[in-house]
Amino acid sequence: MPSTDKPSKKSSSPSENRSQTTSFSHPSEETIARILDFYGIEWQYEPHTFPLEWDAEGNVIEAFAPDFYLPQQNLYIELTTLRPELTTKKNRKLRRMKELYPHINIKLFKRREMRDLMVKYGLDREASDIHGDEAQSSDTDQQAIG
Repeated sequence: MPSTDKPSKKSSSPSENRSQTTSFSHPSEETIARILDFYGIEWQYEPHTFPLEWDAEGNVIEAFAPDFYLPQQNLYIELTTLRPELTTKKNRKLRRMKELYPHINIKLFKRREMRDLMVKYGLDREASDIHGDEAQSSDTDQQAIG
């Protein structure tokens, strides 16, 4: 079952700083892109959509688009700022993705991991934006949940 490739929204090579010119779905995605840019890590923003479920006619009825792809690492990254008790839908999609596409490497960065990463790199203000009440409260709040 091949992925449904769509043109990469944005790709960044080590010599470019695309985090400032890409339109992200969530501020935390921009922050992670800035970290990747700073360290010269090539990334693509939402470059592929992977079908997860089809109807009787073969039409895709559920899909998953990871937030980033790091070509040099052959790794997809999905970010979530959802509270742990509200990540059930995203975790189910990740499990389904691993069942259908076991050759695809994907890493989920949960709310706490993202915050810790931001603090580690001196992005305290950005980290505070995903701590406490500023975090998303449900899957429905995030239109492009992936």
